[in-house]
Amino acid sequence: MTAQPVESLAGVDLLAEINRLRKERNAVILAHYYQKPEIQDLADFVGDSLELSKKAAATDADVIVFSGVRFMAETAKILSPNKIVVLPDMDAGCSLEDSCPPDKFAAFRAQHPDHIALTYINCSTEVKALSDIIVTSSSAEKILAQIPKDQKIIFGPDRHLGGYLARKTGRDMLLWPGVCIVHEAFSETELLKLKAQHPSAPVAAHPECPAYILDHADYVGSTSGILEFSKTMPGDTLIVATEPHIIHQMQKAMPEKNFIGAPGADGNCNCNICPYMALNTLEKIYLCLRDLTPRIEMDEELRVQAKKSLDRMLEMAAGTVGQGDLGAR
Repeated sequence: MTAQPVESLAGVDLLAEINRLRKERNAVILAHYYQKPEIQDLADFVGDSLELSKKAAATDADVIVFSGVRFMAETAKILSPNKIVVLPDMDAGCSLEDSCPPDKFAAFRAQHPDHIALTYINCSTEVKALSDIIVTSSSAEKILAQIPKDQKIIFGPDRHLGGYLARKTGRDMLLWPGVCIVHEAFSETELLKLKAQHPSAPVAAHPECPAYILDHADYVGSTSGILEFSKTMPGDTLIVATEPHIIHQMQKAMPEKNFIGAPGADGNCNCNICPYMALNTLEKIYLCLRDLTPRIEMDEELRVQAKKSLDRMLEMAAGTVGQGDLGAR
C-alpha cells in the first residue's frame, strides 16, 4: 500500500474549489464514518458503506465521489452504473478484501458445493459475483434467520464477524480466515485497564473485533448502530471499539458526552486508525473532482452478477441496512 503522489496545490482554496466543482460536475460526495473529520464535514452524506451507495443511487448526481475504500466505490458503481464513480486514492483498499482473492474463493467454493456463500460486503466485486447473498453487519442476523437450518453456509471474508454470528445464532458456518487489521489491533489487556479507569462506562464494539474484545462489550453492532447506541446509552461516557474517526460524529451530536477510543496494544488509538481510509485527503478529493480520475470501471457482466447477491440481501434485509446513517447536510 503506497500513497499516490499529489501535485503541489499551494495557494488553492481547497474547500472553495471542491464546492465549486461539486456544483459544476453535479457531484455528490460520500464519506464513510472512518474518514478524517474535515472530509466528513464537507460530505453530502456520512454513513456506512452500503447505505451511502444507496443514497447516491437515489440522487440525480452525475458523479459520485466516494471518500472511503475501493470496495465501497465499486459497490456504488454496481448500484449506479450510469454515474461516474471516482475514488480519491485507488490504493485505498481493505485488508478483508485482500484476504479473499477471487480465484482462491472460487476454488474454496468448488470444494464445498453443498454450501451457499454468505459474504460480508467488505470484499471485491469479483467475490460478490461468486457469492449467493451479501450481508452487512447490521443485516447479517436477519438474513441468517431466513436460511433453512440444514443449509450449509460458507461465511467470509471476516472470521470474527462470522464467529460472532455463529455464537449468537447457533449456526455452524464454515469461516473464511480473513480479518480487519484495524479491529484486530485492539488489546484486551489495555481495554480492561480502560474499563477499570471508567467502571461505569459501557463498551460499544464492532463485530469485526475478535471475540476477546466482544466479550467485554455492552453493545455489539455496525458503525451506524454504535452511533445510535451512543445517543441512548446510560451515563455520559462511552468506550468505542471501532475505528476512532466515528467519534467525530458522536462529538458533533452529543458534545456533552465523553467518548474514548478503545486502545491498541501500545495503550493508545493510533494503531487503530485505518491506514487505507487515511489515504484520502482534501487535496485528492479536489483532484478527483477536477480530473474525474481515478475512476471505477467494471465489466457489465461482472457488475450484473455481483448485483444479484446485493439485491438478494436488500430483499431479505429490508429495513436493517444502514440504520442510523446520517442524512444530507
